[in-house]
Amino acid sequence: MSVKIDRLTKLFGSQIAVNEVSFQVAKGEIVGFLGPNGAGKTTTMKMLTCYLKPSSGTAEVCGYSILNQPIEVKRQIGYLPEHNPLYKDMFVVEYLTGMARMYGIQKPMKRTSELIGMTGLSPEMNKSIGALSKGYRQRIGLAQALLHDPQVLILDEPTSGLDPNQLIDIRKLIREIGKEKSLIFSTHIMQEVQALCDRVVIINKGVIAADKSIASLQETSFGYSLMNIEFSSPVSESTLKKLPGVFALKNSGLNRFELQVKDPDAVADKIFQFAIDQGTTIRELVKEKHSVEEIFTTLTGQQKYSA
Repeated sequence: MSVKIDRLTKLFGSQIAVNEVSFQVAKGEIVGFLGPNGAGKTTTMKMLTCYLKPSSGTAEVCGYSILNQPIEVKRQIGYLPEHNPLYKDMFVVEYLTGMARMYGIQKPMKRTSELIGMTGLSPEMNKSIGALSKGYRQRIGLAQALLHDPQVLILDEPTSGLDPNQLIDIRKLIREIGKEKSLIFSTHIMQEVQALCDRVVIINKGVIAADKSIASLQETSFGYSLMNIEFSSPVSESTLKKLPGVFALKNSGLNRFELQVKDPDAVADKIFQFAIDQGTTIRELVKEKHSVEEIFTTLTGQQKYSA
């Protein structure tokens, strides 16, 4: 594992900001690190990058301890903060070359050229940073984070404020980078999570609320599944609601219903018999997945989804 976080805890006075957080990130894995404001997300990332010392617990990055080997840890990490700090009066090439020299890279011009090509900055490489769009400034931030060839990337809201075309480009770039690096991706945009992440770690009130693949999260987070069904003619809603295994029912209109069920396969058999008894046919019967946004708001207590 490239990143191992073990019972990481941070106290600010009597306030517990992060409470025994543990998770791991493997090489080539993109992990979405999610949480509402004040959940402990940023504090965890600051401890992982050695900007904050934990009150207890520890973490390792590529085998180096954040407690005893902070310099080595920082060499393994590339970090793109939400508010990307750049020298806007400098030219792109000038800025990245200067940063490469600060990192002590042997051939700074060559490395800068490689990153400009990788991040698609070639058309803008001789412009001042202040003259560029936010999308290109995010590319510069990614290029800077990658200059020293870190094994772990931490990206904090990297797509915030980008237009649709910029989003597509940045997503593609992040996916390519994520094939060879361990990537921790923090965002409030749930569509980004589904588009980019292999796994999701949700933190709430300083503790881990979920740590699963997106597919597993969608299947198991609520303890029930959703089924959408459409009949060819009106049916008895009260009888449908009483079918064994149906927890709740919502009438979607035009002979369509959304059911909350425990076992979709078992309920499907009962629905087919129900249709026969009602003298109708089934036009559509689909098992739906819970959205990541719905799961997030429920697990963090921001929305109560009634069953």
